[in-house]
Amino acid sequence: MFEEKSKTVRKNILKLSHMAKSSHIGSCLSIVDILLVIFLKFIKFKKKSSDVFILSKGHACLALYCVLNEVKIISKKTLMSYGKNRSLLMAHASHKVPGIPLSTGSLGHGLPVAVGLALANKIKKKKKRIFVLLSDGELNEGSNWESLIFASHHKLNNLTIIIDYNKIQSLDFVKKTLKIEPLEKKFTSFGCKVFEANGHNFNQLHNFLKKKSKTKPTVILAHTIKGKGIKFMENKILWHYKSLNSNDLANALNILR
Repeated sequence: MFEEKSKTVRKNILKLSHMAKSSHIGSCLSIVDILLVIFLKFIKFKKKSSDVFILSKGHACLALYCVLNEVKIISKKTLMSYGKNRSLLMAHASHKVPGIPLSTGSLGHGLPVAVGLALANKIKKKKKRIFVLLSDGELNEGSNWESLIFASHHKLNNLTIIIDYNKIQSLDFVKKTLKIEPLEKKFTSFGCKVFEANGHNFNQLHNFLKKKSKTKPTVILAHTIKGKGIKFMENKILWHYKSLNSNDLANALNILR
């Protein structure tokens, strides 16, 4: 089930990105499997008690829009409006879209809001869990580390942070831009329970996302591949900003057949 849905979402990302001449394809493809596990297994959108998901790396919103369509939160008609005038589906995640609680795009903002929601739910004794997905390059933002100190201090065990660890940011590799390793030790030293997972393995992701510490926020370092599923895009810096031409689209869809 997961594999077929993953392929469908990737095809939609390619087609819509080509149609809209939009960028960030590589970033979208790296998080498809993470999003599917979260929305198929944890987010029950029609229930008031549903867990909450925030996409902090808002530039990868097309992947989220396609997953929201796959789980029937937004219609196919709405999805096909991506990139068109007066569409709800903006080029960065918009809170006007059903299933998206926070507009994101400026990096470093998703985690602070997620921490606030987690604290509010803890004070109100609600059982909601707050999931937030960050990019590895986004960890350059100091607001994330301030938020971690706050979350650890308040023992926000209802907070789960997923790092899309694809090793590429914007115009270069993360390790060349600003070295962030050793991530596992850093997050542990900030008072978090840390797991490492293959970000494209559904069972691993599901098992780790189910875990919840009694006193600590949870961090999942999800090792992913930028451009996952399309060989000529995988681990290529070029596909952070490049859009698909007709030949690229045909070749990419042929790979997913």
